[in-house]
Formats: sequence, structure tokens, C-alpha cells
Amino acid sequence: MSALHGLGIGWRPEIAGVVARLTGLSFCEVIAESIGSAAPALLTELAVPIVPHGISLSLGGAEAVDESRVAALARVATLLDAPLVSEHIAFVRAGGMEAGHLLPVPRTYEALDALARNIAITTACVPVPLAVENIAALFDWPDDELTEGEFLAELIERTDVTLVLDVANVYANALNRQRDPWTELQRLPLDRIAYCHIAGGRIRGGMYHDTHTDPIPAEVLDLLRAMTDSGCTPAVMLERDGHFPPAPELFAELDAIAVAAGVASITPETEWAQW
Repeated sequence: MSALHGLGIGWRPEIAGVVARLTGLSFCEVIAESIGSAAPALLTELAVPIVPHGISLSLGGAEAVDESRVAALARVATLLDAPLVSEHIAFVRAGGMEAGHLLPVPRTYEALDALARNIAITTACVPVPLAVENIAALFDWPDDELTEGEFLAELIERTDVTLVLDVANVYANALNRQRDPWTELQRLPLDRIAYCHIAGGRIRGGMYHDTHTDPIPAEVLDLLRAMTDSGCTPAVMLERDGHFPPAPELFAELDAIAVAAGVASITPETEWAQW
């Protein structure tokens, strides 16, 4: 199903030196829009698969995707010799206006049509397979016609993409809707996972926010562990975008993910003292 396995991390310039010294790393993900005409040396010197992760295509927009953005994603995929690329099931612009945020698409058949059209445009131009990610949303559209599981399954059936399953986003959406996270997770097309994201968040204003700047809650790790115990064991990675902790704390998060996912750690205890 996927070219990826084991434990990975989201590559960011702020932690590039730490990532470069990790042993046993299986793959990295990099924000596609952060790569210019040449990739940073500390990224290209990693002897692991690198996945460009797009944030600006707006696959879920009512308007057709910008072909220049698709071409840029294709260029980065070629530059990094990527096994696949990924983007979000979301829209970020409409009517020429940029939201600056990943916005949820209504779970309707009309939205599925728009997504399928934009995914077809993208996959026709990008030289590697496309995987799409479920996002965290603080609200549902009032005209939703499908559950998230039904929506994702239908999208995958129509387009033959795979899923970047963000386990933390499943937890966030379930918590904010007062639902059981494990029940919600089981309703998703788990047989079509390319790889998984794990990230941190916090409760603010009575809602759980997927911040990517906070430690991973124990409940998210428990959800990953339940998924592993059920026999679903895709590649998994830590996604952190800011407020990077000291290296030992970052290592501890990676190790906790490895334990929950049942994969080999990339931070052996013998090396911790060096940091």
C-alpha cells in the first residue's frame, strides 16, 4: 500500500541539525512550499525517503486548483525523488481571497465532485502518487450529507488516492463533538493509509485545538496504541511546527510514538546523554 514504513518526523529548519543526527529514521516529510529551486543540504543529505507535504493547493475549493501550484508541487517531488506527495482535504482560498488556514469542506456529494476534479488535475501533473489528509475542524457545515468515514471512503473510491491519517485530528474532532475517538477512528478507511501524523494540541476556550506546538496528549498516544493493537500498523511520524522543545524532550516524544506504534525507536537510549 505505501512506500513508507517505521517512524519519521516532519523536517523543519529549526530542528534540521537534530534530525540530521537521528539514527534509524525511516522517512521525513517537508512542507512543499518551503522548498525553492534547491533543497537545503541538511534535508537532501538524509538517506531516507522525503515526502513533500502541500498546504496551499486548496483541493477542496469550488474553483479549480491553480495549475502553477500543482506544477510547483510536481517540481519539488522530482527534486526530492519523492515516493509520494500529500495534501489536505480542505480549501484555503475562494473568490481570490486567501484564508491563511486549512478550512473544512462540507461533507456533501457536491464537495466530493469538486475534490475529485481537483485531485484529477493534480494527479495528472504530479509524477508520484498523491495521499490526502483529514484535518481538524472546529465546526461542521449544516448541510453535511455524509459522516467523515463515509466521505473519506467515497473520496478514496472515486480517486484512488491514499490517506494521510492524522490520528491527532481524529482525536480533536471526536473530543470537540463529544464522541468516542476510537469509535470514530474505526469508521475511517484504515486499509488505505499511506502514513500517519501524530501531533500535539491543547484545550483553549473549551475546545481542543490542534496546535502542532504542544506536547502530544497521552490520549492521542492511547488512540495510536489501540490502532496498533487492532493490527493496523502504518508508518507514523511526529508533526511539530513550532515551540520546539530541547532535544531530549523531542526524543522522548519520538520514543513515545515508537512504543505506541510498535516500531523501532530512532532515539536509542545510549545516545540521549550526548544531547
